[in-house]
Amino acid sequence: MSNFFFFFRIFVTVLSGGVVLTACSFYQPTLPESPDDLPRQYLETLPSVPTTPLPELWWESFDDPRLNALMGELFAQNLELVQAFARLEQARAVARISSGARWPQLNLEAERGRSKQPSFAGSFTGNNEQYAAAASFEIDLWGKLANRADAAGREAAAGYLDVQTLYLGLSAQLADFYYFAVEERAQLALTDRTISSFQETLELVERRYRQGLVPAVDVYQARQNLAAAKAVRPVFESNLAATEHAIAVLIGRYPDRESAGDLVILPEMVEAFPAGLPAELMTRRPDLQAAYQRVAAADSRVAAAIADRFPAINLLGNIGHSRQDFATGLIKGDFWSLLGQLAVPVVDGGARRAEVDRTRAALGEAVASYQQALLQAFQEVEDALVANRTSEDIIDGLIETQEATGSSLRLALQRYSFGVTDYLPVLTAQRSHFLAQRELLSARRQLVSNRITLARALGGNWMADFLEQRLTARKVDTL
Repeated sequence: MSNFFFFFRIFVTVLSGGVVLTACSFYQPTLPESPDDLPRQYLETLPSVPTTPLPELWWESFDDPRLNALMGELFAQNLELVQAFARLEQARAVARISSGARWPQLNLEAERGRSKQPSFAGSFTGNNEQYAAAASFEIDLWGKLANRADAAGREAAAGYLDVQTLYLGLSAQLADFYYFAVEERAQLALTDRTISSFQETLELVERRYRQGLVPAVDVYQARQNLAAAKAVRPVFESNLAATEHAIAVLIGRYPDRESAGDLVILPEMVEAFPAGLPAELMTRRPDLQAAYQRVAAADSRVAAAIADRFPAINLLGNIGHSRQDFATGLIKGDFWSLLGQLAVPVVDGGARRAEVDRTRAALGEAVASYQQALLQAFQEVEDALVANRTSEDIIDGLIETQEATGSSLRLALQRYSFGVTDYLPVLTAQRSHFLAQRELLSARRQLVSNRITLARALGGNWMADFLEQRLTARKVDTL
């Protein structure tokens, strides 16, 4: 037993020295610093933007209980989120595997057998037994294992941020689908009212035709107007059905027509969300943070590739007890061994050098990808701000247009009823008024969509709370 403690002291001493040496590395990180040339403010400013900060649960600004309930179902049942959490678990498992390689490995081994062997005195049957503990440890002199573990950890962190990005994108997608469905229902209701109005006008024209007050062409034009309005209806029906199906699938259900609700009135003009300062965007956009983590992971892989070109030192040892029966007698006792193994790369056909070049190129790609993502994030915010402002201007213009076409239609109908004019002014006014109402509905829904796009572009921190709640629930389920 004294041999065991002697071996154990030697192994621990060498191991302690190896752990100290693992801090050595010949590579210094080359991570890009936070850009110091960020714009101080956005190019586009909205005069109507409130000074209050962006609400975390931005969809609650629409004050729609049905939308809020759908968001809850989305976060609980969406299958893209299920896949994202599975990918996150894989990344975290890979990180644990990489981290485990930095520590000593210990295996317990046991052998027991019975054999028959010939000897000078005749055949001999005996038992063989062996019990041992085998340990191994690679001294990470140059930080190879540490950097591999760091790269895997950074990838897991990026995966965590990817899930947050997915939360943000799915919430915007659901809200966009929801209000598109509302618009299509409103368009259907408008179309039905228009068809009813055109039907009444047709009856008026036919009455006047039978009285000999108007020519047959007026009847044909009125019928043409009614048919054109009816032809539009199937388009809205198709769009509504497809959108309701998409909402059901998004929240993890088979396609249905009930999940999206039955709202037919678009929300009042919601104030644009405050954009804040450009510098805040980097802390609110998880996709930017994920891109930076992947830059750091690529940097660590460069360090690991460089370290792999230097010598590797491994410690191997085992200790145990054996018992063997031989023809000459029984042999039993303890055994142990300690082996230091040095591997120095000499000739590898340039493979390790090529791996360093590859990882450096991958790092350059990751840096450029991060910088591109940063530029695109600012572009998305600027585009969303412009779209929000111009949508408000478009709505103001369309409201005036609708009022004007409505007045024109009323006057044209009065004049036609009194026989002052023919049917052509009525026909033109009806088409113009119907088109103005349709365009106003589309513009109002587009404004809602632009508000949603702005909220997505500005990001947020609310996603982390939902993510942690989901992770906590998954842990409880696996207990």
